[in-house]
Amino acid sequence: MNISDVKYIVIHCSDTPNEREHTAADIHRWHKEMGWDGIGYHFVIGRGGAVEYGRPIYWPGAHVRGHNHESIGVCLVGRDEFKQPQLSSLKSLVKALRNKFNRARVVGHRELDSAKTCPNFNVQEWLTAVESLNEDF
Repeated sequence: MNISDVKYIVIHCSDTPNEREHTAADIHRWHKEMGWDGIGYHFVIGRGGAVEYGRPIYWPGAHVRGHNHESIGVCLVGRDEFKQPQLSSLKSLVKALRNKFNRARVVGHRELDSAKTCPNFNVQEWLTAVESLNEDF
């Protein structure tokens, strides 16, 4: 994907139990078992806040039907209770991605697919809160 192709930075959750740690390698294996080419997300943020690479940026994702060719996928490990280290890493990653893809809107998966609840929090409210706390965001 070219920088100009990216319209969305899409936030997801792994929809796995909140108390379990999973890695990008785990998600890659699950997605392969589903018959996909590999992990559908470009980044995975573990429970402790570690950011792992998934699919390379130049390779369209497999994370949001109808928008894979124009989006970057970021997955938070867990279902609906995300730890502060994850949210801190999400903030840093989103900031870096916005600097690279300055035309991209940050959205939750559910904003592009009304049949989904992922990432199980309101990304727009989170963005507003984060931006109000830090002018550099």
